[in-house]
Amino acid sequence: MRETVEAFRDHVNPGFLEYRKAGAKGTLDAAVEWSDSGNVFTDVRGREYIDCLGGFGIFNVGHRHPKVVAAVRSQLERQALHSQDLLDPLRAMLAKALALVTPGDLQYSFFCNSGTESVEAAIKLARAYDLRKPTIVVATRGFHGKSFGALSASGKAAFRVPFGAMLPGFKHVPFDDVPALVDVFATYRSTGDDVGAVLLEPIQGEGGVNIPHDDYLPAVRRLCDEYGALLILDEVQTGMGRTGKMFACEHWDVVPDILCLAKALGGGVMPIGACIANERVFSRLFENPFLHTTTFGGNPLACAAALATIDVVIEEALPERAAEMGAYMLEGLRAAVRGHEDIVVDVRGKGLLIALEFVSDEAGFAASKYLFDRGVLVAGTLVNARTIRVEPPLTIERAQADTVFAVLGDALDALSRERAQSTAHPTGVLHVAS
Repeated sequence: MRETVEAFRDHVNPGFLEYRKAGAKGTLDAAVEWSDSGNVFTDVRGREYIDCLGGFGIFNVGHRHPKVVAAVRSQLERQALHSQDLLDPLRAMLAKALALVTPGDLQYSFFCNSGTESVEAAIKLARAYDLRKPTIVVATRGFHGKSFGALSASGKAAFRVPFGAMLPGFKHVPFDDVPALVDVFATYRSTGDDVGAVLLEPIQGEGGVNIPHDDYLPAVRRLCDEYGALLILDEVQTGMGRTGKMFACEHWDVVPDILCLAKALGGGVMPIGACIANERVFSRLFENPFLHTTTFGGNPLACAAALATIDVVIEEALPERAAEMGAYMLEGLRAAVRGHEDIVVDVRGKGLLIALEFVSDEAGFAASKYLFDRGVLVAGTLVNARTIRVEPPLTIERAQADTVFAVLGDALDALSRERAQSTAHPTGVLHVAS
């Protein structure tokens, strides 16, 4: 533990020790991960935690699912990385599998290593499709990654401002606002800077689990068709069953021209991303397939993990389970919050992508720290905790969910007492005793 804390401080980034609730500000009370299985992980001291963070959407099939681990081990015995020149069969099989499970006419896949890389590929595909339409419309509060192109598309000032001017060609509009989108399409056509693509998350994850009205995505699809623009949907966090459908866009019967995947695609075992497009769009790379490549994308180990993951998601009906458990957890979380509406202002979600919105970052961090100290991991850092995401593996059991509800109720009770004491004896500091 001491070596880990010191190495983070001296060679990774000391900021992590300050901002992560598990870091305990660099003391030897810090939680150091050691092993994981199913819906829990264990730290080096043997303390178990129910995972309600899910790696921000990585562990949809649970931690170290036996089928995914077995597939990767088996492939490792045969070939770990491909030669880069011959035809690698697992990449072919995975591309075919994605063509079968994705909606509509999505057919061709480019494989990479992360969500931000899949978005970069989508942006380049959109630009290559029609250079006469340079504008890509994106949403405020959207998040698409932190490489420069993906960051330029993202709509969160905290990530953008420290790096100065972003790449040109992106126009931000409010999410879930059809009239604003209509205005942009019309205005940019009148100036000759026509919209070439719209890039959106079907449900904004990092932005706070913002769920659009039911008419939004269908209206966006119609606008794109009317103006000859591409629709790119970033399902890096919402895909692979997370929201109660295999892909979130299926809730609204919307088919994109390009779909971005990553996170859960590797089954929580291997990193892999994919950019999937219809033939009309992807054909821009047919003449020269080397226009956009990556060394490790689509490697045999990652593809083996992804194929096994797709098998598990379908065989165990995890999208359906996410819908069922999502409804159960929404009801349980709302019950735990009842009576504490002065601390938690909203509980919302779709499937097992759920948010608790607090009155302040301070209150959200205090509650998430209380949960963590009692064996429940949720997402929230010291500087970004107003909205806490609850993203457990889709395999979470009801008994584990019940524990989460009970601990959350205790946390809110404790926070209410702390707030009352702070009002009676102001100190300017809000915390929940561990």
